[in-house]
Amino acid sequence: MARDVYVSNLPFEVTEEDLRNLFSVSGTVKSIRLLNDPRSGQFRGTAFVQMANAAEAKDAIVTLDGALLLKRLIRVTAALPKKPRPVDADSVGDKNRSAGKPDARRRSPTSRPKKS
Repeated sequence: MARDVYVSNLPFEVTEEDLRNLFSVSGTVKSIRLLNDPRSGQFRGTAFVQMANAAEAKDAIVTLDGALLLKRLIRVTAALPKKPRPVDADSVGDKNRSAGKPDARRRSPTSRPKKS
């Protein structure tokens, strides 16, 4: 069963090939996913690397945490399972609103309460 590791503090010029070469010392790399900022599309300096099994993932964490990659010390940890996002009827179709917060559309950023 494949296992993911989370890699942070990556240099912004790193490529998937750089990571594949580095992590291949610990075993078979199944996949690499570089994370981009959803708004700007810029690389965030983090990635998920999927190793072939748990033993190889553990070896990658022990061996590569604190390794130097393109003049930066990287951080390698076990990836946490993805938390499911709760879906409620109020938030369906309106991504700008979150439960428990007032609707941002009700007031404009320039309107302020009048002082008495």
